[in-house]
Amino acid sequence: MQPDAAAPPRRHHNVTLAVLTLAGTAFAFQQTMVFPALPEFQRELGGTTAWVTWVLTAFLVSAAVTTPILGKLGDQFGKERMLLVSLGLFLAGCLGAAAAWSLESLIAFRALSGAGGALFPLSFAIIRDEFPPDRVGLGIGLLSSVFGVGGGFGIVLSGVIVDHLDWRLLFLLGSLPVAVSLALVHRYVPESPIRTPSRVDVPGALLLSAALVALMVPLTEGERWGWGSGRTLGVLALSGALFVVWALVETRVPAPMVDMRMLWHRPVLLTNLTTMISGFALFSCFVLLPAFVIAPPARGYGFGATATEAGLYLLPSSVAMLFTGPLAGVMGRRVGPKWPLALGMATVALSAAMLSQTHGEPWQVLVASALLGAGVGAAFAAMVALIADNVDPREMGVATGMNTVVRLIGAVVGGQIGAALLTSQTIFGTSLPAESAFVWAFGLSAVAAAAAALIALAIRTQPLRRLVVP
Repeated sequence: MQPDAAAPPRRHHNVTLAVLTLAGTAFAFQQTMVFPALPEFQRELGGTTAWVTWVLTAFLVSAAVTTPILGKLGDQFGKERMLLVSLGLFLAGCLGAAAAWSLESLIAFRALSGAGGALFPLSFAIIRDEFPPDRVGLGIGLLSSVFGVGGGFGIVLSGVIVDHLDWRLLFLLGSLPVAVSLALVHRYVPESPIRTPSRVDVPGALLLSAALVALMVPLTEGERWGWGSGRTLGVLALSGALFVVWALVETRVPAPMVDMRMLWHRPVLLTNLTTMISGFALFSCFVLLPAFVIAPPARGYGFGATATEAGLYLLPSSVAMLFTGPLAGVMGRRVGPKWPLALGMATVALSAAMLSQTHGEPWQVLVASALLGAGVGAAFAAMVALIADNVDPREMGVATGMNTVVRLIGAVVGGQIGAALLTSQTIFGTSLPAESAFVWAFGLSAVAAAAAALIALAIRTQPLRRLVVP
């Protein structure tokens, strides 16, 4: 552990938390705000439906690739410094997207914005460094809830903008909190006193980036390419081979980007597995719920909602997350974080089961939405707390970065499976999704979330300390 002798005076931890929360909200907004606007992008900028989805895909792929890299660099060179880098790239991407002149340029700027995903693991690590031990859980819980809260409000705000204003305002308005966060982080967030002195693992970073890209591309393009096609299976096989090579390289370099012993440590492994499943369940519900309520009642389901109204159906979810995240932090401090994680995933399972079986009235969907948010808020907070309790403080950035990556992978898989079910089960004689498609998709999310709750119960806290400091 290497303190920074030139560190500025420490700010009160509540000031640090407020700044980090603003930054996290800005990123969460941008992650989901493009959903209702995808048809508008295609109408104004041209391109195929498949290419338009890359406005979202490029953001997710970039976030998956850059998050663990910047998290590790934060452990090595300073978390506040790398947080400024992440926010700077994020801001540049937002401004560029607002000025996009073609679909290709919009996709490129969205990929640049994806680098902002690193702000979550970097912020979690800063909280662990700066907060008193009895406040770490509460801080992590609040910041974790922001991931879902901002995402839900992002869809609501996006619906209003798409229905009544210009889509470029999505990125212009989104850039304002990013710019404010950048200035506030520089002014109020102190540099980390905990560093990991080591060399940058360039081969490890390149191999992990290549493996993640090779995984995320077929996951997002599988429906268009065909899940059983040679191209899909070939790229997935390449991804698997790259992950194997990466793991072998990481076990042989003196200062690995990711300590494989940490990744395979039982509590971390089970937490990451639960995280992936939670990402699957959450994202499939977030993608499917607006599509369900927008459907006209003439199909036999749906409420004929506008884009704005569809976002409002997710509002109870966002509000619930705002409360259950911090509560999970307090609960985890008293009884252990695995219990709010298990309870949260069980609540998600109940919500998805309700969406699958009881969705004939708007109030039923609103209740299920609130339960979804309550469960996800508790689960996300508990996941990060479990990682913090079981890894060396010097590896907090990369450990939570990898946790964010597996959540993104789960989210992409959930979104794709949901989309595949909607296209495979259609109303007779049409290409419109049948009600059974939503029943099966929500039901699958319920089963996955219940399995995650059971896995969470098997997690035991076993702090892992690094044996040798490079």
